[in-house]
Amino acid sequence: MDEKNKLLLDFKPEVTTCWSFPERGNWATHNPKYRGNYAPQIARNILLQYSKEADIILDPMVGSGTTLIECKLLHRNGIGIDINSKAVELTKKTLDFEFQTNSKQTVYQGDVRSLNKISDNSIDLICTHPPYLNLVTYSDGKIEGDFSNISSPNKFCSELEYGIKEMFRVLKPNHYCAVLIGDTRKGQHFVPLSHIVLQKFLQNSFVLKEEIIKAQHNCTYSKRWESKAKKFGFYLIMHEHLFVFRKPGENEDLSRIRWSMIPDGKSNILY
Repeated sequence: MDEKNKLLLDFKPEVTTCWSFPERGNWATHNPKYRGNYAPQIARNILLQYSKEADIILDPMVGSGTTLIECKLLHRNGIGIDINSKAVELTKKTLDFEFQTNSKQTVYQGDVRSLNKISDNSIDLICTHPPYLNLVTYSDGKIEGDFSNISSPNKFCSELEYGIKEMFRVLKPNHYCAVLIGDTRKGQHFVPLSHIVLQKFLQNSFVLKEEIIKAQHNCTYSKRWESKAKKFGFYLIMHEHLFVFRKPGENEDLSRIRWSMIPDGKSNILY
């Protein structure tokens, strides 16, 4: 048995909100060397937990195609969109492997901020990992609107909010949207980007189903920053947040699962 198939057979679904994958899955055509993509174990867990065979899964920032490869292996129909044409072509290539399934995966160039080819309330599950800030750049500033070229957290969240509104529109009521996002540092201080993104989703009518903490392993920047972390007295960020949001049903009473974060009622950030 080859190593790729062994990793797939060894897969066990997660049962807690702390995930750690020291050995990154590389079955089928998954490429663990592609910078910035997420582990296929993440997509597989989300697809198994929140969808069923023949469902329509959307990844509007598809990157190297991790979500859609898992869609094919798990008999889900997939739609992959990316603003970068190179990512679109790469995903098409990664989907070109022999596997017996009736599911279909479609990939095209587009923008999460304008999902105009997708009808309202038509998607069964969204699963995505947006590039954030300029930690890993994919187009070197050559593609207008590429999130990986945005260095300002405020600008990033402002632009992502357009995408959040679109994801809410296309998702079916009472269905789920899973987003993996990390944090960063500016001037040696922690920037809680994930929490700001969380607020944006909650402000745009999603409700929070789960927050999962995913440990990071073998990060290329760790060694580079280790000496600076010791010198200036900060810790290396070695985790990401996997938020699973739900789009409420029509006229659903949310009073039991939402409350103001600030007791005086001035905050409009609701859980």
